[in-house]
Amino acid sequence: MSELREEVRDTYAKAALTILDMGGGCCGPEVACCGEDECFGVAEYDAAMLAEVPTAAGLASLGCGNPIAVAELREGETVLDLGSGGGIDVILSARRVGPTGKAYGLDMTDEMLDLARRNAAEAGIDNVEFLKGLIEEVPLPDGTVDVIISNCVINLSTEKPRVFDEMFRVLRAGGRLGISDVVAADELTPEQRAERGNFVGCIAGAMSFAEFERELTRAGFMQIEVESTHEIADRMYGAIVRAVKP
Repeated sequence: MSELREEVRDTYAKAALTILDMGGGCCGPEVACCGEDECFGVAEYDAAMLAEVPTAAGLASLGCGNPIAVAELREGETVLDLGSGGGIDVILSARRVGPTGKAYGLDMTDEMLDLARRNAAEAGIDNVEFLKGLIEEVPLPDGTVDVIISNCVINLSTEKPRVFDEMFRVLRAGGRLGISDVVAADELTPEQRAERGNFVGCIAGAMSFAEFERELTRAGFMQIEVESTHEIADRMYGAIVRAVKP
């Protein structure tokens, strides 16, 4: 495991333990947040959505958007959430795909997996499965899922091309992406992105709009959309990403 990956794991383990042990939120003094000046998390979820999940699932949300609003989930579909954290998006997905569908959550952090499983049980959701693993090595067979969602996680990978290849591999033909992530303006160099925030803070590792589109195209995706929703830092944006596997 790379030094940066271990730093990410430790940060999110600490966030999960804070919630499990102290009931804290994501921006407590002992937990680093995505973003330097604001707390990413539940701001993109409306009150009705938050009412569908346990309080701890909302507190554990460290994302930059709302992939449920992007993915347009349907009854009976199989969904995979990359970097599922405390399980908010898995629980919301499971409710939308219904008893004939299934929602997988993938995370590399034992503490977050423990929290997510507890949250799913509290929510009374049983069409879910949380898997331990890396988003660069998804522990599912080829062509397993209909939809992949993710919330501010791809930017944290140190091997992004492998993430795109794995997404393409595990999707069925006609499967789609509904992703929220941090994306940089095309003119910003990697060094300039790092000046705006650190790697664990979801800024330094962000891809540009052009880089995101290029990687999706290289992996084989079509109908690609990468659109900004709001500015997080100077020329760094929360964005929604859609694409389809032909």
